[in-house]
Amino acid sequence: MIRRTKIVATLGPATDSGDTLRQLIAEGVNTVRLNFSHGDAEDHRRRAGQVRAEAARQGCHVAILGDLQGPKIRVGKFTDSRVRLKNGSEFILDPSRPVERGDSGGVSVDYSQLAQDCSPGDCLLLDDGRLSLRVKKIVGAAVITEVESGGWLSDRKGINKQGGGLTAPALTEKDQRDIRVAAELQLDYLAVSFPRGARDIHRARELLQQAGGTSQIVAKIERAEAVSSDEHLEKLILASDVIMVARGDLAVEIGDAELMGVQKHLIRFARYLNRTVITATQMMESMISSPVPTRAEVCDVANAVLDGTDAVMLSAETASGQYPVETVRHMAEVIIGAEKHRAIQRPADVLRGNYPAGDACIAVAAITIANHCQDIRAIICQTETGNTALLMSRVRAVIPIYAFCRHRRICNRVALYRGVDPVLMAVAGMDGPSRDQKAVNHLKQRKLLAPGDFVLVSRGYQQDIGGHTDTLRIVRVE
Repeated sequence: MIRRTKIVATLGPATDSGDTLRQLIAEGVNTVRLNFSHGDAEDHRRRAGQVRAEAARQGCHVAILGDLQGPKIRVGKFTDSRVRLKNGSEFILDPSRPVERGDSGGVSVDYSQLAQDCSPGDCLLLDDGRLSLRVKKIVGAAVITEVESGGWLSDRKGINKQGGGLTAPALTEKDQRDIRVAAELQLDYLAVSFPRGARDIHRARELLQQAGGTSQIVAKIERAEAVSSDEHLEKLILASDVIMVARGDLAVEIGDAELMGVQKHLIRFARYLNRTVITATQMMESMISSPVPTRAEVCDVANAVLDGTDAVMLSAETASGQYPVETVRHMAEVIIGAEKHRAIQRPADVLRGNYPAGDACIAVAAITIANHCQDIRAIICQTETGNTALLMSRVRAVIPIYAFCRHRRICNRVALYRGVDPVLMAVAGMDGPSRDQKAVNHLKQRKLLAPGDFVLVSRGYQQDIGGHTDTLRIVRVE
């Protein structure tokens, strides 16, 4: 059975050893993530080059996603690397405190405006919500808190405000430097961390284009403000090319109890708005140190697949875990198991809507025919920008979609779309029927089609103009 949901794997020290990267790609990783929160520009250049070389050796297409650090607010360092905070004790967060002189009474923070964003009674969550502090009072730039839920707190752990409201800008000076690195490396995707709204995404795209980059923009949904209303969320999604359900910081801000409902809504809303969606964070966290996932993790991955996510993402599991290859293998098995059960479908009212002539009209027609004609074995989508393939993938199809692209960068982009298999095909100087036949012959050679099968073929009359898909044929394989 062909796996339709894609896998994103984060690169790091664990993937640098031996032939781990080769094995990850061989196991079916579709996109790799370069985490700009760790490593330097040279690390990212080296890893991007290795991914492209290995994908070429294996004859496949792997997208590269750069993930900006964003305004992650962190505590400083402790004199003994960590302290134990006791319930009921006072703890001070003070940006003026020496960075490396934290103790059980307080620690520095790297955000000078914290006091201005807090009020007595606010709850601050540290280390992804493992510890909680209640704000007692504000004294100058210092935030005086009482420990409500204590435990060990170590160097450089993150701080969130429950319910959101921290006003740190989405793009830091470091992010702006990293955007230039992303443009230099011509990454396929660039993720913006902690965007509050569409304006942050537009600014990131502007900076990227100024640097000469063409990456598609991923909005990481991890602030309470981002999901404050559907009207606000719709603007944010439409400003982006992809959204990522970044469940760690999002859950800290909105609360664990709200997370699953919001996740399902985000996946459904993104698909409705014809955007790609990645589900991320702790999907197989136990496999950082265990060779098998828990059943809860298996169900978590399967649930996202059944909801229609385009991709599921691994973070520390592959970047620094002990079993990166096994993790990808288990995730692929879970995805295939879940995909045997058809659980998502584009709402019927959308299929009854009106579409302008062009990509959307052809895409909906193709999927409608494919879902109602048992003789159709595959869809061949000849695409200049990948847009028609994306639109087809928004409606659940029971057969595979093969996106034939003239450009490698479009193949890499399409590699993230659920249910779409990218194929690089040179068609210069060929007329439409010849292009169709070449695509059919390619799938025959891969034994994906057999004589007598029927296949749907979509393309534009002019092969070098994006957004002009205007032809849909039913072709019998000779």
